[in-house]
Amino acid sequence: MNKFDKEILVVDRATLFADSYFQGFAPAGNIDYAQIIHDNYFYRRRGDVEPDPMFKQPIAYVVFVHKESKHIFTYQRSTTTSYHEQRLRGMWSWGIGGHIDKIDSNESDPIMTSLYREISEEVDIEEFDPPVLLGYINDDETEVGAVHFGLLYMVSTSSKKIKPKDKEISWGGFMSYDQIEEICMLNDCNVESWSEIALEPLRRVLELDEGE
Repeated sequence: MNKFDKEILVVDRATLFADSYFQGFAPAGNIDYAQIIHDNYFYRRRGDVEPDPMFKQPIAYVVFVHKESKHIFTYQRSTTTSYHEQRLRGMWSWGIGGHIDKIDSNESDPIMTSLYREISEEVDIEEFDPPVLLGYINDDETEVGAVHFGLLYMVSTSSKKIKPKDKEISWGGFMSYDQIEEICMLNDCNVESWSEIALEPLRRVLELDEGE
């Protein structure tokens, strides 16, 4: 089946932001956007909602952190024209995630079901702790972000190596927070907007000092 013919989980923008709107990051513990999604989601053909910002497509966005070193799993997408998502080609990222498919609704919690499915599909990892919800990402300033809504999760692991399964990822491995900040400061370097937004919440939860 063509990916744009799949039915994916969506929520009306007006319903999602009925109580409060934000741009950037909103920490967990304030407004429970996850519950709003659970109470109001429905499914639409992906091709119909991709260009329509009246709908938000929730995505569980997972960042892997090594327990001992506090290094963050980072990767760069391929720059080749064969990469499936043209808008993200060549970009650096430290989050993995994907659409919540209709098959995920067979379980009581489609968000978490899709999260674990995406982990199994995207990376080889020996072990990891249960995901921790840090908060939410909304970026209406980019074409991709305007139709998506991120639930930011941190996953801690003792695994020293995580291997990307996607052959279109040119490189992937653990990097320190300082190394990631250097990537963000490069003028010729593209970084996924959600990853940039996730950096400060990660710094706080990992209790890293500025410049550490």
